[in-house]
Amino acid sequence: MTELRGLPAARAITARCKTEIEALRARGVVPTLAILRVGERGDDLSYERGAVKRFASAGAETRVIALPETCTQDELDAAVRGINEDDGIHAALIFRPLPKHLSEERVKTLLDPEKDADCMTPASAAALFMGRAVLPPCTPQAVIELLDHYNIPLSGAKVTLIGRSLVVGKPLALLLIARNATVTVCHTKTRELPAEARAADILIAAAGSAKMVTAEFTRPGQVVVDVGINVVDGALCGDVDFDAVSAVADAVSPVPGGVGSITTAVLLENTVKAAQKRL
Repeated sequence: MTELRGLPAARAITARCKTEIEALRARGVVPTLAILRVGERGDDLSYERGAVKRFASAGAETRVIALPETCTQDELDAAVRGINEDDGIHAALIFRPLPKHLSEERVKTLLDPEKDADCMTPASAAALFMGRAVLPPCTPQAVIELLDHYNIPLSGAKVTLIGRSLVVGKPLALLLIARNATVTVCHTKTRELPAEARAADILIAAAGSAKMVTAEFTRPGQVVVDVGINVVDGALCGDVDFDAVSAVADAVSPVPGGVGSITTAVLLENTVKAAQKRL
């Protein structure tokens, strides 16, 4: 069984970004990401620390804009407008979900699509649907990067995707279709889910349900990618029962250490692309 670890893929993306960042800096441009955070959720802070560290190691910059959880919609809107108007900021990441008293839909419409580093605006989503996305959503693109790094062919492959969220499932399906994969999207209403999963060459779990994918879902020769992040008894785990599935499938990505390791590298690459486009 091959363990599909994300760190080698992330290092490769970062290395190619460094070359492009050096070329931009030679022209007086420093790729800069704004990170807009409301409150202090633990997962947001962890991702933020990882992004800041990766950007610094590559020669890019980050600006963290932290608002209290009690901030008003007007204060949040003003922060987004400030990002739009600042020519020194090339891309922006806005942590979601927002506190319930704030409108995520309003923020989506306010953010400049050209600075949208995670494909959250309606214009970015439309471009993704039409196959024209310049800045792909980070986690779905991280899945593509992981598969590419391990030379797992997508063209013509049967891919079963468990999960249909706007953050991962649906955009990932579009990215896979753009690579000529044949995609089946499954969800909680899917009948005979284990059988659908076993039929795939590549099985991707993004349902947000801890260890739901068991040995029954997989078969020899299959590649299994785990996008889930769950906490059970204080420990991090994915949507895949790694021990059970790795005894059957040919290749499995771990949690932690798999797809999640690549997302900040994709975020870096998106910021570089935005800086190049602005230049």
